[in-house]
Amino acid sequence: MKNNRIVSRAEWLEARKQHLQKEKELTRLRDQLSAERRELPWVRVDKPYVFEGPQGRRTLADLFDGYSQLMTYHFMLGPEWKEGCPSCSFLADHIDGALIHLKQRDVKLMAISRAPYARIAPFKRRMGWQFDWVSSYGSDFNFDFQASHTPQDISNNTAQYNYDPLEYPAEETHGISVFYKDEAGNVFHTYSSYARGCEPLVTTYNFLDIAPKGRDEGAFDFPMAWVRHHDRYDVSSEVTV
Repeated sequence: MKNNRIVSRAEWLEARKQHLQKEKELTRLRDQLSAERRELPWVRVDKPYVFEGPQGRRTLADLFDGYSQLMTYHFMLGPEWKEGCPSCSFLADHIDGALIHLKQRDVKLMAISRAPYARIAPFKRRMGWQFDWVSSYGSDFNFDFQASHTPQDISNNTAQYNYDPLEYPAEETHGISVFYKDEAGNVFHTYSSYARGCEPLVTTYNFLDIAPKGRDEGAFDFPMAWVRHHDRYDVSSEVTV
């Protein structure tokens, strides 16, 4: 049970205003960081990656679908997996509502996994998602962008994740990679982020962070242990009033 101090309205207002100054400072720092991110150098992508989806085989340039900016979420769904990662699914639940707004700002957002498309399609139908999702099976895409790791790299401790050596033996990891295509059709890698760097995309956490109990994950073995596929939550265990 929470045990916060109970104070007068005047004391609460003073404490709230002091905290507001820190919130404003964080907002300014976030704006500055975002501006600096947009000024990072780019790398031209010349490798001929090929993906498989409902429209057949497509190149990375094809995935832009007429937009100049492409965001790809590295969804953890390995070649032999029967279903996608619950934590990635948690993030993916927040994508569809943003799509129409992102398109107004010349941005295409989609998911990419290493599983063959034949495994992706039924899971996507089950979850009811509308965003585009293709397979990179057979290409180096996931490996080149630190989203998948070979058993050999893991055993040799040469696997990289989040720009450092991989800390745990996982063949599949999550992240987001961003690309830009110019008028001549050249594709550039502009940004990638991994681990908690993807957390801003999970707006449920933004709501929980302003709730009295916060994320309330301290009782679990790891923070997201409570997360389930949205069709597998035990309704009987939900807190009701």
